[in-house]
Amino acid sequence: MTDALTILQAKQDISDVVFAYGYALDNRDWDRLRSCFTPDVVGRYGGEPIEGYEGIEAMCRATLEPMAVSQHLIGNVVVTIDADDLDRAASVCYLHAQHVRPGTEGGEQFIFAGRYLDRLVRTAEGWRIAGRTLEAMWTSGNPAMIARPLRTLAGSQPVVTPPAS
Repeated sequence: MTDALTILQAKQDISDVVFAYGYALDNRDWDRLRSCFTPDVVGRYGGEPIEGYEGIEAMCRATLEPMAVSQHLIGNVVVTIDADDLDRAASVCYLHAQHVRPGTEGGEQFIFAGRYLDRLVRTAEGWRIAGRTLEAMWTSGNPAMIARPLRTLAGSQPVVTPPAS
């Protein structure tokens, strides 16, 4: 395959990994989630970095299993293949995630909008996320539903929920 076709195929494969992540979260499909990451992935989801896939799965479970339902919409995926190493890439994508937990004091819904900044590597099993940073852009609803700290793009201040209009 030519470099141009290799790059096009890599971009599609990486987009598939990014989309599979959202599908895995919403279906609580932990095997599919595992297939998105390298075992030694480093995740930055607010707070201290999470080292290793097991830590990321534990954080996802703790956040999502109390929810009745969630919906992670992922879009605007932009992939950049490393010109010097076609087995390395970076991607950025937007996310819009709705979380529903009936009976929660303070409100039953929480919406989180932000972006993922990913470093990816091609492995024998295909493309995998080796590093992921979640950046918040805005939120709405009851942040108490999420059992972990959320940070702004600057990473130093808690996310501020916009006032109701």
